[in-house]
Amino acid sequence: MPALLTPSPPPAFETRDLTKTYGRGSTRFDALRGVSLRIEEGESVAITGKSGSGKSTLMHILALLDEPSSGDVLLHGDGVAGLSNAAVNKVRNATFGFVFQQFFLIPNASVLENVILPLKIAGVSPRERRRRGMEALEALGMADKAKNRATDLSGGQKQRVVIARALVNEPSIIFADEPTGNLDSATGAVVEDILFDLNATRGITLVIVTHEPELAARCDRRIQIHDGLLVEEVSA
Repeated sequence: MPALLTPSPPPAFETRDLTKTYGRGSTRFDALRGVSLRIEEGESVAITGKSGSGKSTLMHILALLDEPSSGDVLLHGDGVAGLSNAAVNKVRNATFGFVFQQFFLIPNASVLENVILPLKIAGVSPRERRRRGMEALEALGMADKAKNRATDLSGGQKQRVVIARALVNEPSIIFADEPTGNLDSATGAVVEDILFDLNATRGITLVIVTHEPELAARCDRRIQIHDGLLVEEVSA
């Protein structure tokens, strides 16, 4: 009797003929022009390209921070078109973690208060928020800074807090947009190591937007965008 084939799990993301247009007439700008791609579960992928190429637009659409003008986005095999704002917010808060070049920390709030913000939005109880927040800070070596104000931290420490905040909801996907852009090379290397360790040990899908060749080269695959078109895919 022939062995039964186990169906392959759906990819983390799939896009089909994705377009994004801003403006009309003489001000029309086609940021994406028919981008189709797959990002597998647990994969680390770099989206590269020059400024204005469409790489950040693509990430924003994948992260449900923006909507395409046309085409389809599938998250874990399910289409996201037509979801209500409340449903999108729920999916985004439960599934994604975000690490940006700008830290977006609340300056006068404590480190712990910054980290647990996604849990507060999700309606998690105060005791559970604190437990999970401290656990995330411990994983990043920042538990001793929990009561410090965000303004009292160095750039590298701030980015660790941002990563802890990205992890606190136990996401399956982390988006990192130029995550080392505001850091010196030594501190940036530490942050890179943290992100790739999370990818390797926890199976978190890592989507990185970057113009840095060295960072892109560490990913499983590099996707190059040029003038809104996917022009090259390179596997490590």
